[in-house]
Formats: sequence, C-alpha cells, structure tokens
Amino acid sequence: MWLERRTPETPKSFDARSPGDVDYGRVVHSASFRRLQGKTQILNLGDSDFYRTRLTHSLEVAQIAGGLIKQLRHNEPTHPALEHLPDHALIQAIACTHDLGHPPFGHGGEVALNYCMRDNGGFEGNGQTLRILSRLEKFSARHGSNLTRETLLGVLKYPVAYAQVANPALRPAMLDGTSGTPLLDRHASVPPKCYLDGESDVVDWVLAPLDDSDRERFISFDMREGKHGRARHKSLACSIMDLADDISFGIHDMEDALALKLVDAAQFHRHLPAERCKGLLDYLAQQYPGEYGNDVHGELAKRLFADGGKRKHQINRILNFVIPQVCFAQDEAFHEPRLRYRASLPGPVADFLKAVTDFVYQTVIRSPSVQHLEFKGQQMVIAVFEVMKSEPSAFLPIDIQAKLDRAPDPLRIICDYVSGMTDAHLLRTYERLFAPRMGSVFDKL
Repeated sequence: MWLERRTPETPKSFDARSPGDVDYGRVVHSASFRRLQGKTQILNLGDSDFYRTRLTHSLEVAQIAGGLIKQLRHNEPTHPALEHLPDHALIQAIACTHDLGHPPFGHGGEVALNYCMRDNGGFEGNGQTLRILSRLEKFSARHGSNLTRETLLGVLKYPVAYAQVANPALRPAMLDGTSGTPLLDRHASVPPKCYLDGESDVVDWVLAPLDDSDRERFISFDMREGKHGRARHKSLACSIMDLADDISFGIHDMEDALALKLVDAAQFHRHLPAERCKGLLDYLAQQYPGEYGNDVHGELAKRLFADGGKRKHQINRILNFVIPQVCFAQDEAFHEPRLRYRASLPGPVADFLKAVTDFVYQTVIRSPSVQHLEFKGQQMVIAVFEVMKSEPSAFLPIDIQAKLDRAPDPLRIICDYVSGMTDAHLLRTYERLFAPRMGSVFDKL
C-alpha cells in the first residue's frame, strides 16, 4: 500500500525499474526541478559557476541522504528499522524534491508571497512542494507527478495544515507608520511550517494506511506564544532527508561563506567557540593525533580560513565526524514503523551541527549585505504579483490565463505562476513592467 499511486498505474512487463526509480526519474525530469538551477541558495551570486544554487544544494542533500542510509545499515546492522528504510532511488527522489516549492529569492520571496496570499490560504515553500508534486507537474492528468505514497510521506515535512497552525496574531501586513514606500512587516508575514489547506485531500490519501491513533499523533502540533504552531513529528524517510538538509545547509553553506569571505575569523571564534565544537575537537584530536597541536580549535579555524584546498580538506573531515555517527531514535507510541523510527545524531554531534547552522544564519543570512538583497527581492515579488492580480487578462501569459478560467481559486494559480519563476525570470518580469527602458513587444513571456 505504501508503494501505491493515487492514479493507479500498471508497470510494463519490460520495465526493470522499481517504484523508487520511477519516482526519482519523474522528479529529476520535472520542470520544477530544472528551475532550481535559477534559484539561489543564500543570495544572488551573479554568473559564478562555483557557488551553490538550490539545484546543486538539492543534489548534495540527495547524496548525503543516500550516505546516511548506508551508514545506518553499517552502524546498526540488526536494528528492526532497517527493513523500513527507503531504497536508494526513493530517498534520492525525496531529497531532490525538498526545495521544489521555494519561490524566487528564497525565504524572502516566501514571506512576500505569504503576504500576497494573506486572504487566500497563505503560502509556504514546503506546502508548495507538495502542491507541485501532487497537482501541478504533468506526469498524470489529475495528480501531478503521481508519486508513490511512500515518497509523498517522505516529502510531508510538516503534517499540519496552514489554518491549524497559523497564529492569528501574526497576520501578514505592511508596516504601520511608514511614509512614501509601503514596507512589508517581515516578522508578521513569515508563514507557519505546514502544508497548504487546499492539499488536505492529498494528505488524507497519504496518511490513509495509518490507524486512528497513529494518524492523530502524527498530525499533532504545539502552539507557541507569539509564534506559529509547530508540527511534532515526521516520518523516518523525511527525518533522513531533513538531517541531510541540515548537514548541507550548515556545513556546505559555511564552506560557501568562507570561500566568499562573508565571514571572518573573529566571527568564527565568537559564534563557534571551543565549547560549542567540543565533539568535533575531540574527534580531530583522536583521529589525527599531534596534527592539530595543543590548540585544536585554533588550528581548525586556521585551516577553514586557508586556501581552497586546505578548506575543502577540513570540510571533508567535519563531514566525516558528523555523518558516520547517525543512529536511530524511537517513539514507541507509534504502531507504524515508518513513524516509530527516525534518524538522529548523538548529542555532541547534534550540538555542533546546530552551532554551525546558527553561525551561518547569524553571520550570513541575517547580515545586512544579504538582507538588502532579500528585501529588494521581496518588494519585486509583491509588485509582480499585484500587477498580475490586478488584471490577469492583460498581464498573465496566455497558457496561465487558460488555467485561471478553470480554477476554483484563481489567485492560487497566480501564486503558482509567480512562485515558480526563477530569480532571473522574476527580475526580467519586474524590469519589463517597471523599468522605463526595459522591455520589447518581442520579449518571450
């Protein structure tokens, strides 16, 4: 039942592929996956062919997720969870989908679109991923990519609906008291982590094999004062993908930040002092005796801020500290093994990974140089959306207008269109609409 598809398909007798192979093929050959090459991971880096985009990040997450499964089999060869691990192709499919729903300009664009859809069910990137896979892709007539239930369970990172977990006190809005240019209230406009309300039938189908007890527990969440609610649980496959994403975001994005010289040694020592790196420092001292001298932390920093070869070598050693220590965690309250077990890291490793993630977030994501670009991207996303919404027949491409005529929720179709744009496509559209010297009747929309 976990390998069923919403639209039943009969495999051809000559097709040697597993269901996971089919899902992986549909993901990597999808338009939404290809568009990730035009969506940046942290910030727009121009024409550089070195730094990570969301496409290269997704490929790295897929590789790490596959490595985590192999490591789990190696570390715990008799564990009962092993028979419920997804096969290699299926975890690759899940990992490659995890950023499909992210709009242009990343989380900034997500916040902007949540404001634009404030009266129509909101917008959230993970929820959009499920919508793309289950409705918008074109591998089936009615059910998008028509992936297996197993894959969609792995994709379902937050099994709670927007309306359930959205804090009514955090309503997306413009800031009060600004003069001249309206400015987005970026705090109030951050969406909850969820699936979109319109995809509830998809989630019902994915969770159909669960008994009532498991389903009720799986979709439970915590409401938090001053914040949106937060889902409590995810499946085994999703936990592997999520852990791989954390490793890639923390360690590989730190590598990009170091290569770009967006951080300096003083920031490293302030945000990643020796006590937050203790697990890694103990590992380096044990595995490479004498190589780091008496000040392992200082030598680590020196190598990370060295040239590309030394830095890459050190990043690999950090990965070799983190990935091989993956293990299973267990929640006995679940009956279904896919929910009972999760991939996890021991305390010292998890603490180090969180420290690195916090370091990247505080020194790069929240830095003025990135926030300026994120703010500008948000303003452009809102402007383009509002133009398309104001007069769809005049501004939307003909094929999108045709979808609009058949849609029960036309604004969601406009949101699908804008959120699917690459950074460059959004920028070109904005310039065509607003820049006096840009645009021609011969431009391809």
